[in-house]
Amino acid sequence: MTLKKHCLFAALATFGIAAAAEEKVADNFELTGNIQTQAAKAFYDNDQDNTLDGFWFRANIGGSYSSDNFDAKVTIRMYAPNFNGGSDKYQADTYYGNYKWNDLGLNVKFGHWKTDTEGAGNFGAYLDKNLSKRGFLARDYSHDAFEVGWKKASNQLNVMIGTEDGNFNKGYLRVNDDLKLGDALKIGLGYRVNVLDLVQYDAVLTHAIDFRAKFNIAEKLAVYGEAAAIITGENDDVNEATIEAGSAAKPLYGQDSKYFPVYAGIEFPTAGILDKAFVEVEYVTDRDELNADADELGWAVGLVKKVGSRSKVQATVYSENKISDVGLSVRLTTTIR
Repeated sequence: MTLKKHCLFAALATFGIAAAAEEKVADNFELTGNIQTQAAKAFYDNDQDNTLDGFWFRANIGGSYSSDNFDAKVTIRMYAPNFNGGSDKYQADTYYGNYKWNDLGLNVKFGHWKTDTEGAGNFGAYLDKNLSKRGFLARDYSHDAFEVGWKKASNQLNVMIGTEDGNFNKGYLRVNDDLKLGDALKIGLGYRVNVLDLVQYDAVLTHAIDFRAKFNIAEKLAVYGEAAAIITGENDDVNEATIEAGSAAKPLYGQDSKYFPVYAGIEFPTAGILDKAFVEVEYVTDRDELNADADELGWAVGLVKKVGSRSKVQATVYSENKISDVGLSVRLTTTIR
C-alpha cells in the first residue's frame, strides 16, 4: 500500500470517527496527540563525526473512539524536513476498527497497527521484531491485518492474518495467546509463519515461536522474560535471481538458519524517585550473522520519569554490537491533547 493510500485511508477513517462523534457520541470520542524528541549518543569510538549519533523531532495526532461494541483509532505521524532529506514526511501510523461482541467474548479487528507482546523496555517481542535491529525502543514493526480475538475469563486468544505488501501477496499467519494467573503472573505463547508467501511466490518458511512470562512480586517490583525459536527452512527455487525477477519472496532470515533469542529483566522500585526502572540482559545465538562482529550477549538499563502532568522522559543506557559498546538514548514525549 502506497503512502498516499495510507494517508487517504487514515484521513477517511478520521473523518468517519469525527462524524460519529457529532452524532451524540462525543463522550466516546477523544482527540489524541503528542510531540516527541529523541537523541542517541555512543560512548565509544564508532567513527561518527556527529555530535549526536541520532536526533529527531516528530508529532503524532489523531483520535480514538470507544463504545461497548466498537473501537477505532487513527494516528498520523509527522516528521521534520531534516528527517526526510529536506521535505516534510507524513505517515499514517495507526488506523483500525475493532468490532466487539462482548457476550460471546469475540472481536474482529482490521486496519494497520503495531503489536507489542512485551512489557520490556529494550528487548523482546521476538515474534515480529527483526533480530538484526537492535537498540533503544527498536520495535518498529506494523501490520496491515485482519484479526479475530476470543476472550474467556482471564485468557485472550488472537489469530491474525497480516500482509507485507498491502495486496496480501505476501504475509503471515500469527497466533498469540495471553493468560493471567491471578493478579501476579502473566504468561504468553505465540507462533508466526509467513504462509501467505506461498500463495503466489516460491518462498522459504520462517517459523517463530515464543514464550513470555512476567511475575509481579510487589508494587513496581517484577521479573519477566521471553524465550523464542526462529527457524528458517530451505528452497532451491528461492535465490537472488528469482527474488530479483519477482517470482520468489525474499526470506526474512538466511535459509537453513536457526536463532534462539532469550532475555530476562527485572523492574525495581526507586522509592518514588522514578516511575519505572529496569535492568535487562539478552542473548541471541549467532548474532554476528545478523550484525557483523556483534556479541551474542547484550544488556540495557532503563529509567522512566513523568515530568508534570503531560510529559514523560525515557532514558536507556545499553550495549550496541559489542557488549562494551555503550550507547545512551533519551526520548521526551509531551502530550498535547
